[in-house]
Amino acid sequence: MVESRRGASARAPRTNFESPSHRIILGDCVAEMSKLQAGSVDLVFADPPYNLQLKGDLKRPDESHVDAVNDDWDKFDSFSAYDDFTRAWLLAARRAMKPSATIWVIGSYHNIFRVGAIMQDLGFWLLNDIVWRKSNPMPNFRGRRFTNAHETMIWAARDEKAKGYTFNYEALKAANEDVQARSDWLIPLCTGEERLKGADGKKVHPTQKPEGLLARVLLSSSKPGDLVIDPFNGTGTTGAVAKRLGRSYIGFERGK
Repeated sequence: MVESRRGASARAPRTNFESPSHRIILGDCVAEMSKLQAGSVDLVFADPPYNLQLKGDLKRPDESHVDAVNDDWDKFDSFSAYDDFTRAWLLAARRAMKPSATIWVIGSYHNIFRVGAIMQDLGFWLLNDIVWRKSNPMPNFRGRRFTNAHETMIWAARDEKAKGYTFNYEALKAANEDVQARSDWLIPLCTGEERLKGADGKKVHPTQKPEGLLARVLLSSSKPGDLVIDPFNGTGTTGAVAKRLGRSYIGFERGK
């Protein structure tokens, strides 16, 4: 649905269009997900448009430009239009999910509460909300609000009666000094080599997610060989991490 949603660092190869187990399908995610075999997907990770409702450019107190999300893919005519879009892609994803599959959706305060309510209305069963705490958040330049230092992820099963979904509890605990993994994850924003930039030196996309975040998602709720899909592939972080961890992957992308 979007152009350049997230990126992959030099440590993980970009998803290959030609690989039979790692594919990027160009087209509308709702239409293309509807072509997948029903009940074939093990895990969905979605980073949909946030619907930030920005009115013009953001500027710092010194009038310099803030490189924020102000792209056409994040603009909707109304909350109702955004809700319709959300229902459509969630239903397409749910149809493709195995009975034991789970879905992760990440968002900001602008959209995550609407998305969560729609997920419940559609029959998804919420398992956890995970707070991604950014160790290096962008400041609130005008000092009129708290620094927005986190995003929220919803982790949900396909329905209330779902059984056998993957949660690698013991592995997560062992990697966390034998302590249960918590629902707040301290992970920095993409910086340095991981942050993809164009020839002009500007960020390819303002909301690129870090590989560390996707690695934790996939390691916690999928197994090697599982099929992972991302309705909003963008620059390919989910696919790159899936490939590195031995998962199959299909990403959907409207832009080249």
